[in-house]
Amino acid sequence: MKRSAAVSVASKPSSGHSSKNPPISAKTEYLALLAELDRRRRSNQLAAYKPYRRQAEFHAAGAINRERLFMAGNQLGKTRAGGAEWAMHLTGRYPAWWQGKVFDTPVRLWAAGVTGEGTRDNPQRVLVGPPQQQAAWGTGMIPADAIRQTIMGRNVPGAIDSVVVRHGGGGDVQAGESVLSFKSFEKGREKWQGETLHGVWFDEEPPLDIYSEGLTRTNATGGITIVTFTPLLGMSDVVLLFLSAGEVERMGKG
Repeated sequence: MKRSAAVSVASKPSSGHSSKNPPISAKTEYLALLAELDRRRRSNQLAAYKPYRRQAEFHAAGAINRERLFMAGNQLGKTRAGGAEWAMHLTGRYPAWWQGKVFDTPVRLWAAGVTGEGTRDNPQRVLVGPPQQQAAWGTGMIPADAIRQTIMGRNVPGAIDSVVVRHGGGGDVQAGESVLSFKSFEKGREKWQGETLHGVWFDEEPPLDIYSEGLTRTNATGGITIVTFTPLLGMSDVVLLFLSAGEVERMGKG
């Protein structure tokens, strides 16, 4: 009996793998699937955005307020919240949970930081992807399939001047085009004049004259301004714009 069993086992064709291990082709397909899922996740960060309470409150306030401030400490998701909202307005892709401002048509938006480098390394990075790796552009909050064109800036390496973004579309509805431009406070108020915009995002606290000029750019459209920053300048003129007299008094006593 033992000999017969041994002969039977020896004569059984070898499959090249044990029953406990999948064939090489199955492993390859599985790894390829994981890679594709990761690519889709990285190229559509907006779909995965789930705000925590303060971010959600900030977004929802846009339904009735033209001007909003998200003031918090470092690494608490201020720029991420601003980038996610700007990507929604640019693309028209609002999630089911959205309760904030909605634009039904393509928009013209600005995003700005203190310097050209700061704008590149913060709002541009969050919206488009790593500035130093153009192959990874499309891994920011603006989905890769919505980025139609990027126009480079001149003075700062890796800095983008503007982005043309696909807005809406699907079915019988033809897609439109939104335009996002990047600015900096250091250029002065004169560089902020002339445009008619749907929104301006100040990532870091702007001087009052720059903030006022940015707000003016949105008057004709009934557009919005959002400000996201860590309060490093104390009770500045811009901060005071967003605080009631009672809040100022309480902060003074504290």
